Amino acid sequence: MQRKSTSPAAHCQLQSPKGAVVGDITINERGRLQYAVTFHGRTVIAASDLGVTIDGHDLGQGVSFGDAAQADRFETYPTRGVHGEAVHEGRELQLPVIHSASGRAYTVQARAYEDGFALRYIIPGAGPTTVQGESTSWQLPAAAKAWMFERNNEWKLKSYAGEWIAVTTDALHHVSSQGSIQGTPLVVELPEALGYAVICEAALYAYSGMRLEAAGGGIVKAHFTEGTNGFRLVGDVTTPWRVTMLAKDLNGLVNSDLLTNLNPPPDPTLFADTAYIRPGRSVWRWWSRGTGNFQEEKAMVEHAEALGYEFTTVDEGWELWEDKWRALKELTDYAGGKNVGVFVWKRSTELNHPQDEYRVMREFMDQVKAAGVAGFKIDFIDCEDLGSIAFEIAALRMAAERKLMVNFHGISKPTGESRTYPNEISREGIRGLELNRMSEGPITASHNAALPFTRFLAGHGDYTPIGFSNRGPTTYAHQLATGILFTSPLQVIAEHPEYLLHEPSCRPALDIIRALPTVWHETIVLPESRIGELAVMARRLDDTWYLAVLNGTDEPIALAWESLPFLNQEASCLAVCLSDAGPAAFLREERLIRPRESGLRANLLPCGGYVAVFRPT
Repeated sequence: MQRKSTSPAAHCQLQSPKGAVVGDITINERGRLQYAVTFHGRTVIAASDLGVTIDGHDLGQGVSFGDAAQADRFETYPTRGVHGEAVHEGRELQLPVIHSASGRAYTVQARAYEDGFALRYIIPGAGPTTVQGESTSWQLPAAAKAWMFERNNEWKLKSYAGEWIAVTTDALHHVSSQGSIQGTPLVVELPEALGYAVICEAALYAYSGMRLEAAGGGIVKAHFTEGTNGFRLVGDVTTPWRVTMLAKDLNGLVNSDLLTNLNPPPDPTLFADTAYIRPGRSVWRWWSRGTGNFQEEKAMVEHAEALGYEFTTVDEGWELWEDKWRALKELTDYAGGKNVGVFVWKRSTELNHPQDEYRVMREFMDQVKAAGVAGFKIDFIDCEDLGSIAFEIAALRMAAERKLMVNFHGISKPTGESRTYPNEISREGIRGLELNRMSEGPITASHNAALPFTRFLAGHGDYTPIGFSNRGPTTYAHQLATGILFTSPLQVIAEHPEYLLHEPSCRPALDIIRALPTVWHETIVLPESRIGELAVMARRLDDTWYLAVLNGTDEPIALAWESLPFLNQEASCLAVCLSDAGPAAFLREERLIRPRESGLRANLLPCGGYVAVFRPT
C-alpha cells in the first residue's frame, strides 16, 4: 500500500507497522539534515547528522524537503543459518531532498521495522562523480556499554579479526592504539534495560565499505578507507543502507532478519539453478598439520567420508603440486565417488585484476570448474575500499555463472549480500580458531561467548570451530559448543579428522560431531545469556533440538532448568548431554526427558561448555 503525504517543511516521520520504532528526519535551525530514532517511546539515537559529500558539496547542509511518500512492505523468503524462513515486514519512506547551493535533487530512502531503522541516499548522476565521505552519524547514549572488536596492530580493519571487548560509548575514540576508527557491527547495551542497538550497514554494492569514526561524546560517524580523497563512481549513486538494529533482548537480536531484508532477492536468471549450493561440513588439514601433498589431501577425502562430511577444503599450497590441474581433477573425481565436494584456496591478489572484465579471474574459475571443484576459498582481500568490494561482487557473480560456491577469507564483515548471492556460503571477517596457531593467540573464552551476540549478528562467519588439540584456555565441551553456536552454512572443522575419529577423549562426542548441523530451522536464545560471559542457545533442525552453552568467565557456572519450554511438552525425548569432566575430557550422560519434566543441570568449568541433544523417542 502506497500513500503520498506532504511533509512539514523541516520534519518527516516514519513509524514501523506496529509502532515500536519511530524515525524522525528533520532539518535543524542551521539547515542541517538530521535524524533521530526512538524505540518503544525512548530515544536510542539522538539527533544525528545525515548527508553525503559529492564533488565538494555536502548534500546534507542547506537543504529543503519535497513531498514524501510511504509504502508498506511485506514478504517472506527462505533463509539459512539462524532459522529457515525470513519475514520482511516494514514501512518505507521516499523523501525528496533539494540541496540549495548546487541545485542537486536526491532521495533519502528510509525503512522502519519493529527491529530497526535504516536509511540510504539515492543520488541521480550521469558522468563520473567523487564521493568524498558522509556526514551520516549516530549519537549514542552517553557512557553506555559498547562491544567492539580490538586488534592492536595494522590488521585490525584489514581482516576484521579482532577480539570482542566492552568499552563505554564515550571511550570509543581513544581506546585503541590503532586510532579512532572502529569496525562494524558495533553493539550497544542500551541504558535502563531498554535493550540493544547495533550499528552496521546493509547491501554493500558499488560503494566503499563503511567503518565508524568515533568522535567522542558517544558520536560515531561513517568513515571510508579512501578518506577525504574519496572514490569515483559513474552514474547514479545508491549508498548502502545505514542501519540501526534494535531489540529488547538477545533473542531478538540473534533472530533479526534486518540485514538480509535490506538486500534485493537473487537474480532469478543467475540463480535459476541453486542445487549446487549445498550447506555442509568440511574437513580441513591446514589448521592441524598444514596443507598436504596430493596423497595426504586424498586421505582427507577418506576422512570426510568416514565422518559423513560433505566437503574437504584444500588450502594454500595445492598449486605447487606437480601437474596441479591433472592432480586436482584426479582428487575431485576420487572425492566425487565418495560424495565429497572439494573447495580449493586462492589468494585474492592473483585474481583481483579488473582489466578486460576480470579476465584473469574468469580464466581461473573456468579451470577450477573444469577440474570439478565445488567452490573456492578466496583469501587475503584485507580491504573494504571500492575496488575490493567490486572484486568481491564480481567473484560472486562469476562463480554463480559457473555454479561454484565461494568462501571469502581475510575480508570485512557481511552486509546481508548472501541473500542476493546465495552462493556465498560463508565468509571469515572474524577472529577465529586459526589465532590459536599464532603468537597473538590463543582465543579467549570471553571472545567466544561474545561472538553469537556481536559479529554473528551481521551474518555467517567461518570461525573454523572445534579444535581440541590446540584449544587454548577452553575445555573440550566449550570447543564442541562453538560448532553449534557459531552460524556458518559451511562449517569448516579445525580439528584433524584422525584426532576426532581415533582420540579416545573425543569418543563421547563423536556421534554429535558426525551429525553436526550447519543450518537451523529455529534458534532461541535463553535468558541466562550475557554478552562475553555466558552464551546459551537452543537450536532446532527438523525435530531434533540442540542446547549449547559457552562459559566466557574464569569462574565455574552452574545452570539448572526445571523445564525446557522449547521441547514438546506432550512427548518424551532422549537427551544426550556432554559436560566438562575436566579441561580435556567429556562427561556423557544419556537420559529420558518425560513430558513437562526436565530437572536438567549443567555444571561448567571456568571457560567451559555444555551440549545437550534432544531427539524424540
